[in-house]
Amino acid sequence: MSGEVILIVEDNEKNRILARDMLESRGYETLETTTGEEGIRLAREHQPALVLLDIHLPGIDGIETFRRLRADPATAAIPVIAVTASAMPDDQAHLKEVGFDRYLSKPINIKLFLEAVKDVIDATG
Repeated sequence: MSGEVILIVEDNEKNRILARDMLESRGYETLETTTGEEGIRLAREHQPALVLLDIHLPGIDGIETFRRLRADPATAAIPVIAVTASAMPDDQAHLKEVGFDRYLSKPINIKLFLEAVKDVIDATG
């Protein structure tokens, strides 16, 4: 089954725990952080199979974090799913334009969340 490492970059503790518990129940390993800066460092260091990236973070936001990940040859190929409470159609279109591999809105739908993770990892693996 899984075993892939997924990096969760989420500043809300409840959302981070929910994501971690769902992923670990499916056999994934997780790394967690609350800031974009630390997410970039962990992505470089651990080369996860996927990054789940909240858009509204303290310090640099998720979009800037994503841009820095893509600009760095060491992390440019790591797929990134945007996870955000901003669920308006314009927000979704903007995230696609920026280049995220997928977009998930909060509150998290467990079934859709796990399907998106599996689809993105399968597409890159």
